[in-house]
Amino acid sequence: MTSIAAAVRGVLLAGEPREKIRLARAAARDWRLGRLTHVFDVVMPDRPARPERPELLPPSRMPKRGKGGSERGRTALIHALAHIEFGAIDLAFDVVGRFGQAFPRGFVDDWMAVGADEAMHFALLDRRLRAFGSVYGAMPAHDGLWEAASDTARDALARLAVVPMVLEARGLDVTPATRDRFAAVGDTATAAILDRILNDEVRHVAAGSRWFGFGCAAQGLDPITTWHDRVRRHFRGTIKPPFNDSARETAGLTRDYYAAIAQT
Repeated sequence: MTSIAAAVRGVLLAGEPREKIRLARAAARDWRLGRLTHVFDVVMPDRPARPERPELLPPSRMPKRGKGGSERGRTALIHALAHIEFGAIDLAFDVVGRFGQAFPRGFVDDWMAVGADEAMHFALLDRRLRAFGSVYGAMPAHDGLWEAASDTARDALARLAVVPMVLEARGLDVTPATRDRFAAVGDTATAAILDRILNDEVRHVAAGSRWFGFGCAAQGLDPITTWHDRVRRHFRGTIKPPFNDSARETAGLTRDYYAAIAQT
């Protein structure tokens, strides 16, 4: 029987988007059905495989996307969102393969489900891109999400603090306004996709908050001060408003975490 680590590694080493989606869904399904062993017998790659396109640029060199009012602007925004979801597939599976053995089995349950969600989100956005006459890879993108993974590759608490509790939590803040931009120009199909993503993101941030709290309790650490420490050491950006306080609180990410270090 295949191990969970081997299945996760297979997802990470799949560069072609459709193959990554297929393997992600298969791995999540096989885990749910008990077809994978809870064994961590292979190491995770330092970097996941990537397709030839999109071209990856430093964030400072990324072209401006605008507000998404024109069809061209909306296409660029959907492409950017698809790229985020593509990278999020690898983040979810990497946290399983890299840190799963340090947590109870429920940790794997949660993050395999998150990985399946991210694959579904990418597939929905990729299909929407095609409806606009474009494809994933047609525009440049940046590699900031995986930089966060690299910076936290040796510290489970840092990974949980930065990826779900900062980066994905930011999605809770900005997705409602992005959704409204699409709805305002009559693009109800994209708006519906973003509604689905927002609802799922609440669960993803909740998983991060829950397992971060578990990890802190296991080590006798205060979760708030530990989160501040890990974010200051490992997050290169700033924590800044506006905050979707209600969605964050639903996900267990209360203002006690971020208010004290937020940029005003």
